[in-house]
Amino acid sequence: MASPADPLHHPGAGAPPSTFEEATYRKVNWRLAPLLMLCYVVAYLDRVNVGFAKLQMTSDLGLSDAVYGFGAGIFFVGYFFFEIPSNVILHKVGARVWIARIMVSWGVISMLTMFVTTPTMFYVMRFLLGIAEAGFFPGIILYLTYWYPSHRRGRMTTWFMTAIALSGVIGGPVSGYILKTFNGVNGWHGWQWLFLLEGLPSVLVGILVFVALDDRISKAKWLTDEEKELLQRHVSAEEATKHDMPIRQVLTSGRVLMLSLTYFSFVMGLYGVSFWLPTIIKATGVTDAFAIGLLSAIPFAAAVVAMVLVARSADRMRERRWHIALPAFAGAVGLVLSVVYTHNTVLAMASLTLATMGILTTLPLFWSLPTAILAGTGAAAGIAMINSIGNLAGFLSPYAVGWLKQATAANDSGMYMLAAFLVLGGLLAISVPARMVNR
Repeated sequence: MASPADPLHHPGAGAPPSTFEEATYRKVNWRLAPLLMLCYVVAYLDRVNVGFAKLQMTSDLGLSDAVYGFGAGIFFVGYFFFEIPSNVILHKVGARVWIARIMVSWGVISMLTMFVTTPTMFYVMRFLLGIAEAGFFPGIILYLTYWYPSHRRGRMTTWFMTAIALSGVIGGPVSGYILKTFNGVNGWHGWQWLFLLEGLPSVLVGILVFVALDDRISKAKWLTDEEKELLQRHVSAEEATKHDMPIRQVLTSGRVLMLSLTYFSFVMGLYGVSFWLPTIIKATGVTDAFAIGLLSAIPFAAAVVAMVLVARSADRMRERRWHIALPAFAGAVGLVLSVVYTHNTVLAMASLTLATMGILTTLPLFWSLPTAILAGTGAAAGIAMINSIGNLAGFLSPYAVGWLKQATAANDSGMYMLAAFLVLGGLLAISVPARMVNR
């Protein structure tokens, strides 16, 4: 006779095992996905709203493109140095407390950025914002491994990371509206209101995380014992196939370093587009801030659809490498075409949409690679290391694009550089042995 904890005989299920399993994961999805997506929407908005602030901020403060690019990118230097310790702490103390701490601190710092008046102050606040946010993204990726096996985690990671695209859809028009409507209110510039109004939600959502997020399956009071047993059994079965390497070994692993370079290549494309998209659109002849905001939402809206469809295909086929590489190649083509059609708003937007769809689609699927290989504390350190090294591209990308733009008086060289990195990332993804990641 089956034990009461056997999910095959769940008293309330009254359905075949597969139905109960699907119902259980659907319950978990609806509990976790909306909250985690909300977290990432406000996180990404605070990270890249400086791209819209630039439309007014550089002229108000007398900042050059190179200064702006350096300030936008120095965020990732602070992020880099504190990423690994932050993720290890999260693994020790739990996601609820640590993610809440991260969100509240970065929200406060983002709001304080409204008071910068010099390049040095701009650099300092961006650096502090990076320190505050360090550990958030890899922490969420690690957190998902506590709840989902690999063949379900890819799609869930994609839903979480559609928040990047959603923040672009929401943030573009909202940022443009704030810049245009609030400029001069209370004697403040529009970009100052932008930092204030878009930083506050992070603090509020951080408080919500502290109240609503559960650290582990075992602590979820909204799950029955049978549901907990099912979820834990699936996670434990997969964990048994992974290697919990010591942190020192993780940090020197050739495979982890290769994955770091792969992610670095994709992030080069991501932040090249994210930080410079408003400027690129403006270069096509669009000058109204609100119109730029609306147009910038188009690539991200299209990316949401692409991300979900490609992730669904990858999970259904249990194939990861080509589902990562092909979108990366498409993103590279889009960036090159955006240069070709610089003076045609319609064709430039179509090219940027292709680029954004390709770039954003690679990112969540990439994380199916390291999470299929690493486990335990090694996973915490490895994921953080990959993310921190990869996100150094967040420093290099906007700075390099800004420097090249200032040196050549055009966006061409910067976009070609980003396209080359996307091709490199796609090739590296293909080089990962299929037997290790296609689950």
